[in-house]
Amino acid sequence: MPATSNAQRNAAAILPGDPRAVSTATQSLVHALADRTVLLADSDAIARHRLGRALASHGFEPTLAETVGEALAAIRLAAPAFAVVDTRLSDGSGLTLVEAIHAVKPDACIVILTGYGSIASAFAAAKAGVVDYLTKPSDVDDVTTALLAGARGETPTAPNNPMSAARVRWEHIQRIYELCGHNVSETARRLNMHRRTLQRILGKRAPR
Repeated sequence: MPATSNAQRNAAAILPGDPRAVSTATQSLVHALADRTVLLADSDAIARHRLGRALASHGFEPTLAETVGEALAAIRLAAPAFAVVDTRLSDGSGLTLVEAIHAVKPDACIVILTGYGSIASAFAAAKAGVVDYLTKPSDVDDVTTALLAGARGETPTAPNNPMSAARVRWEHIQRIYELCGHNVSETARRLNMHRRTLQRILGKRAPR
């Protein structure tokens, strides 16, 4: 997909909760930045648009890209001050974008997101010069904290209130459910889960 429109960039956040809960202090820190542009590259459309809206609600100016090719085109137009990049895109490695961004903007702060966390990929990300490495699904507050810490030249701190294992599991199930067009039977099949068990989970509120 092409870069998002202004309407998409300014849309209200829906991840991970009500956008009205965004900290005023956080918004002030973001708005104080000289350059608030952020490139978000993720091949998962649902995750990409949710996080894009959330970053916009925090005060960033996101441009979304689905592929390495789209992201490189956006970088050529205007190198971002920040970037949030998935390690695995449909047409290549997100680490390619880290190199491309730093080639034109050495001081850019880049956070890697991955659904495939491993020591090897974390080491590769650190070697590439990213400011933090977060496993998906990641809370937008954790992403914002990492970006702001990078802008200050600091090491990101551990999240004060990380998602519980139950919440991570629930988020994963919800993402697959959405990708399956809210088809319970297909979602259960892909998750290798009994249909009734899935229905019970879907009928409950999100765990904390």
